[in-house]
Amino acid sequence: MKVSGTRLRSTAMLRYGPESSADLLMKLIEALEILRTEPPADARTFQVCLVSGFNPLHFQTFLTARICQMFPKRRPEIIGGLYGDIWGNLKRVAEANADVCVVLMEFADFDPRLGIRGLGSWGPEALTDILHNAEMRSEQFLEAIRTLCKNMPVVISFPTLPLQPVSFTQGWQASSFDLELRAIVSSLSLEASRCSNVRVINPERLDQLSPPTNRFNVKSELVSGFPYGLPHASAIAELMSRAIQPPMPKKGLITDLDDTLWSGILGEVGVDGVSWDLDRRSHMHGVYQRLLHALSETGILIAAASKNATEIVDEALAREDLLMPRSALFPVEAHWGPKSQSVSRILEAWNIGSDSVVFIDDSPMELAEVKAAHPEVECILFPKDDPQAIDGLLYRLRDLFGKAAVSEEDSIRRESIRRLRVREEQIESGQGTADDFLRQSEAELTLSFSKDPLEPRALELVNKTNQFNLNGKRYTEASWQKYINQTDTVFMLAAYRDKYGPLGKIAVLAGRKMHREISLTMWVMSCRAFSRRIEHRCLRELFERYDVDQIEFDFQCTSKNRPIQDFLAEVLGESPTSQCKLSRKQFMERPTETFQRVLQAANG
Repeated sequence: MKVSGTRLRSTAMLRYGPESSADLLMKLIEALEILRTEPPADARTFQVCLVSGFNPLHFQTFLTARICQMFPKRRPEIIGGLYGDIWGNLKRVAEANADVCVVLMEFADFDPRLGIRGLGSWGPEALTDILHNAEMRSEQFLEAIRTLCKNMPVVISFPTLPLQPVSFTQGWQASSFDLELRAIVSSLSLEASRCSNVRVINPERLDQLSPPTNRFNVKSELVSGFPYGLPHASAIAELMSRAIQPPMPKKGLITDLDDTLWSGILGEVGVDGVSWDLDRRSHMHGVYQRLLHALSETGILIAAASKNATEIVDEALAREDLLMPRSALFPVEAHWGPKSQSVSRILEAWNIGSDSVVFIDDSPMELAEVKAAHPEVECILFPKDDPQAIDGLLYRLRDLFGKAAVSEEDSIRRESIRRLRVREEQIESGQGTADDFLRQSEAELTLSFSKDPLEPRALELVNKTNQFNLNGKRYTEASWQKYINQTDTVFMLAAYRDKYGPLGKIAVLAGRKMHREISLTMWVMSCRAFSRRIEHRCLRELFERYDVDQIEFDFQCTSKNRPIQDFLAEVLGESPTSQCKLSRKQFMERPTETFQRVLQAANG
């Protein structure tokens, strides 16, 4: 199915842009236009279990269109259920072999009397029974979700429609019934969000996209059993599609200093003159610093690019009241040359692609100059004179860099890159050879071959690694789980550390063993692990552990995987091609010393 010209709009724009929600959401005619196009002939099915107690109707249309946009080479297939039977629908999909399950819950699913179609009593004596039913349904739902999420990712939207005037109190006063019912739902959503493989839609973000007063379409509910107005259905579909396949988080942020990280021009007002406080009306610069510091603590790389003298920048960054400490910035580029040159050097130090980086500056000219030199860098204006817009920028940055969880690898990323840069500079300056550094580094490579349970970091590496990537293929959680759990699949996850500190889990290899050969379909390695000959050791371990005579590589040349192209050319003795093969004899005849001590993980 071809992707139409309709673009996938960013919900974060609501926080800082002039557009209304009507401008940002997909229209029904746009969704239908997307669905009219045919998928590729060889398109694989992307199967979605849709669970609700009402007729999903136009929501299903919007969701299908969004999936077409996210997966243009897949054919969406929505598996629905029986009208009015959300609990039976949950049980029926528990054994399904789908890519994802989407659940829409409304108050009527906890008790029919909470919906407009149910005509049961709203009398005071019925309220206690409604709450009792809601508690029982909550426990039942949580048990079903805990079972379901073992088989596939689950995305849940908890009640979004206004609660009917069930309670006897006046509408401007919150009744104990209303509060207790909402507490039951809130507790359920909290427990569900704690389940592995479950994502709960953020109600606050939904409020921004779809005002609560415009959500419920009474006529549509009574006539067709579909309770949502079209804009509300579109809003939920957009958020759910993002939860199904979140955009890959950016990896690094490069910030300007003057009138961005702080208020004031350092060269004009001096080190003590720049500010980020309420007294000097520069408080939002402090809020920006606080967010950058928080991002750095989740593993996001933060660097600075400033047109200033190095000495005065170093002095300013040494201020003890700085909320973004100097230690969290690496590298700091301070000189009078073009900022595009600073960005180039920072990208080289980080060894990541420009499409993974955000550049923030208060000058439109500087942004344009960097964008011209690095088109894939996302360049964002810092709105220094607009506190409201700065607040919106914070939400946008959270969306760009957000992740479901913070891993061990995230916490050590900055320091590992800093150490690698120092080592490379020492080698370049003649302070020993690469072999000398590797020989005395006391390196350990820990290998895990366990497929149960699946390590989340493995899929993260597969879907975010570009440079050392065998073919650029990406996987959903469900498709990855299906592939790895097949009986003939071999799997290896490598973690590295040396006397300078750990790098964490840095490489994933997966393929199928057929007689005396491994067909390697997945091989990725973090750029932080380059220049340590880990790739040589991984191949050696595959040959030895699985006792095979040959490894076939499902190689595809991409615009970004030059490092693995060069490595394969080295071991093959020629440029790699699709389905190229390396024999054990050929590999062993040209041994490469790796210097690592190899360990096997306890669960391996």
